[in-house]
Amino acid sequence: MTAPVVAPLRLAWRGSAPLTALAVLMAGLLAVCAVGLAVDDRTVLGQPVWLKPAKFAASFVIYALTLAWLLARLRRGRRWARWAATAVAVISVLEVAIVAFQAARGRPSHFNEATPLDAALWQSMGLMIMVLWAGTLLITIALWRDPPTDRALAWGVRLGLVLLLLGLLEGLFMVVPTRAQLDLDAHGAETLMGAHAVGVADGGPGLPLVGWSTTGGDLRIGHFVGIHALQATILAAMLLGRLVADPGRRTRLTFVFAGAYAGLLALVTWQALRGQPLLDPDRATLIALAALVAAAAGATALAWRR
Repeated sequence: MTAPVVAPLRLAWRGSAPLTALAVLMAGLLAVCAVGLAVDDRTVLGQPVWLKPAKFAASFVIYALTLAWLLARLRRGRRWARWAATAVAVISVLEVAIVAFQAARGRPSHFNEATPLDAALWQSMGLMIMVLWAGTLLITIALWRDPPTDRALAWGVRLGLVLLLLGLLEGLFMVVPTRAQLDLDAHGAETLMGAHAVGVADGGPGLPLVGWSTTGGDLRIGHFVGIHALQATILAAMLLGRLVADPGRRTRLTFVFAGAYAGLLALVTWQALRGQPLLDPDRATLIALAALVAAAAGATALAWRR
């Protein structure tokens, strides 16, 4: 293993061994899922059976390494922050294990209450997600109180963590059963109780790799944008550190980027809730997007000139 890979892993291990171990485990699962996608032609709700665990594994690699890297720089509150990180790592392993187990069975992992086993697994995942959110909140508090020394990067971390928490909460939109599902359940028919898609049933045509609906709204888009906000704001602050010499200007531009990103999160969520595909926006969505771009451009000019 080359030095450019070993050094970040060592730093992450120093920050949180459990989170780093989680990232390595998820990388291994991602490799297994890649093989599954190549040799297993089964589908669940119209998508390859191993696509969902692959997406979960890739997301958790990024999530775990980012938090571990940040915790390595923590100077205060390290003990309880690391306890929270350990809880997050354990819960994440259990959650992804259920997703992979259901994929191996050829069953949906989310919203599935068709059998007692399916219902027990789904309800367990609901509790795990609550613990995951609470653990991430504790880590957010620790890093808010003791952020990196660079002011722009400090605010990039703080604001990115807040957006991450909001992105995790977007899952609440998905667990509400649709009227059609409630009707089917009332008549004793097997159905899911919750949905990613809005305006259409889950399992329709989707974008390559991600599977987001191309015929209706999809709440996973806002969920994805939110949970990876932390990486976006950190990268923006680091890039500004290379391009902008003045610390105050860098900090103001970091706030502008985070605000624009929050606007994007709100926009794609609003679009999905109206049953609208990501790549087929209506006039209202385009106007809102244009207003967001104009506001971001104006704020950038003000932040630069101040």
